[in-house]
Amino acid sequence: QVQLMESGGGLVQAGGSLRLSCAASGSSFSINAMGWYRQAPGKQRELVATSTSGGTTNYADSVKGRFTISRDNAKNTVYLQMNSLKPEDTAVYYCNANANSRATFKTYWYWGQGTQVTVSS
Repeated sequence: QVQLMESGGGLVQAGGSLRLSCAASGSSFSINAMGWYRQAPGKQRELVATSTSGGTTNYADSVKGRFTISRDNAKNTVYLQMNSLKPEDTAVYYCNANANSRATFKTYWYWGQGTQVTVSS
């Protein structure tokens, strides 16, 4: 099993910044891609940003130029720096990780518990 521990959510005014962190634990697994998704009330969960273990990143169009995803592979930790936040960024943000079992080489997907980000206007 891989456990994802998120932190860094909160309440911020429009134009402000927040930094989310997500640490993955599970020595029996090799972590591959990690990323962030978000779900606003009444909406489907959507991709925000992802990063492969090699550092290739992908962003939703709505956050390009404002959010930056980064990783510390030694710590199995992914970060999301969110700048110029807008009220429409308000959502629960979920960490996601793709991992291979070292024993079976099977691939699994894991989700964090979510952290609330609220941007006031």
